[in-house]
Amino acid sequence: MSDVIKLLPESVANQIAAGEVVQRPASVVKELLENAIDAGATSLKLVVKDAGKTLIQVIDNGCGMSETDARMCFERHATSKIRESRDLFAIQTMGFRGEAMASIAAVAQVEMKTRRRNDELGTRIVIEDSRVKTQEAVSCESGTSISVKNLFFNVPARRNFLKADPVEMRHILDEFQRVAMANPDLFFSLHHNGQEIFHLASGNLRQRVVKIFGENINKKLVPVGEDTEVLQISGFVGKPDYFKKTRGEQYFFVNKRFIKSSYLHHAVVQAFEELMPSDAYPLYVLFLEIDPASIDINVHPTKQEIKFDDEKLVYNYLKVAVRHALGSHNVMPMIDFEQENSFAPTLSSPIKNKQHHTPNFDRPTTGNTVKSNRDYNPDNFDDNNRQQSNLRNWQKLYEGLDLISPAENQIENDTEFIENQQPSSITVGSRANTNESIILIDDNTESFTKEHREPYQIHSQYIVSQIKSGFLLIDQQAASERILYEKYLETLTNSSISTQKLLFPKTIELNPADAALMKDLLSEINKLGFEIEEFGANTFVVHGLPAEINGTINEQDLIEKLLSQYKNNIELELGIYENLARSAAKSAALKRNQTLTGREMKDLIDQLFACQIPYKSPSGRNCFITFDLEELQKRFTS
Repeated sequence: MSDVIKLLPESVANQIAAGEVVQRPASVVKELLENAIDAGATSLKLVVKDAGKTLIQVIDNGCGMSETDARMCFERHATSKIRESRDLFAIQTMGFRGEAMASIAAVAQVEMKTRRRNDELGTRIVIEDSRVKTQEAVSCESGTSISVKNLFFNVPARRNFLKADPVEMRHILDEFQRVAMANPDLFFSLHHNGQEIFHLASGNLRQRVVKIFGENINKKLVPVGEDTEVLQISGFVGKPDYFKKTRGEQYFFVNKRFIKSSYLHHAVVQAFEELMPSDAYPLYVLFLEIDPASIDINVHPTKQEIKFDDEKLVYNYLKVAVRHALGSHNVMPMIDFEQENSFAPTLSSPIKNKQHHTPNFDRPTTGNTVKSNRDYNPDNFDDNNRQQSNLRNWQKLYEGLDLISPAENQIENDTEFIENQQPSSITVGSRANTNESIILIDDNTESFTKEHREPYQIHSQYIVSQIKSGFLLIDQQAASERILYEKYLETLTNSSISTQKLLFPKTIELNPADAALMKDLLSEINKLGFEIEEFGANTFVVHGLPAEINGTINEQDLIEKLLSQYKNNIELELGIYENLARSAAKSAALKRNQTLTGREMKDLIDQLFACQIPYKSPSGRNCFITFDLEELQKRFTS
């Protein structure tokens, strides 16, 4: 029997290694930028086409390479950073494994031009599928230019698994921003499909943060600085009134290397204790300088995970440093964090200019009820029939409420009365193993009658609505999101919302990444009732807002919130209309702790049950929960 164990060909071994090192175009961007920094470059230019699928090019003015080094850099485990195992515990450079260039060359077509400052001629190498196609002398600028073309051209399965261009571009922007943030003293530029997105001049950290996140953030930054025997902590955190409900502006750097650490993130959040909502994410850009011998970064090929000798000590130092910075700058909460600016500040916004009516589920369903969510269109005959069918089904839940006898509503149990209640005594309980609130009627109170079937609000979050079999507990935020989502999706697909002109046009400035996204979405956003036009660079002029928006609104915050929601959904790979409708609905929906009038609660219920899918919000949350009288009676008799 012949031997079965064989040595893999070099090209195959490189492709296997590339599976860990090169996961997507952003991985190539990270490796090339870090190599340029290690080469001593002071100017780095990143050129990308088709979100990196067609071209990724990095041009730097670093030290360049000799002819031999240019060829050797594509060999596996070839590196200039370390010589022996002890060097792993004193790493000061970004790269050290010697795997990146070999892995990239195994799955792409690579062209490199490089020249040292003192050499008359440079070297040009073309390599494809780990095989050198061309190596020749060439006249070129000092430094190095590397072009990575047609990533995964020889691994079709990997290329097919790449996400849509907006998703891949978002990852490239993340990697670019991390490297640029860690090196504010260097010049960086980013070009995508011929358009310059970032132009970052060398400067200090504050200037770099402001250039990346936008001018508006400048006044929100609080400097952090602590120098101890173990480590030095520096950087910035955002003021408590500048927070977001999603991740995205949290950066840790250890010895200028970006890392991810939920443990250290918890330390920062604890420093903001009682200054922000528990579900909020503060902004921070924090640098930790520590002895390389006290950490281990050789944990994962991406080098974004790290181990500390004494992680608890680092945690405590970080928490104290952030808290001290907030205290020394007299940072205190200045706003009511439970309130948020809304795309549609009042519930009446979604149905403005439509006839208000009190929903009565005891009467036959009419066409006007269907119109509470969308207008009748002969072309949408099936949709209207579906809505009418939905309403008829919901109508059955409410039929005969005035015929329910008092005995059916009596629950025999002692209850705890709530102070200052109306004649009907109400008590609040909780459902077993859940956080759901339950409203119960004491057995001594008057039975449900027609005049007592008005919906009412509890904790400014939920709406109680009686049905013949029990009652519904409606989440006002989730219900509002579902209503607005279907409305905006219909608008984007078939029509447009009327626009209210501003008395004076408002100029807004976005950060470069958001500005690029805004340009791509501008026509679709304007369909939602906005009137916005590009004004050059990263500036836009707002001429009008959706007519449904009432009250005072900050146009800058409104647009930034809409774009933020869109970016958070981008990984879901929704269609552009679905993503934008979901994002606008999330920004516009009623918020928790927002008090509603009786009419607004009725309108919300009416519109929710006119939706095609009233059960779930666009993000999958329940819009309502049904409680049966039989279930409640069992809980009081058990």
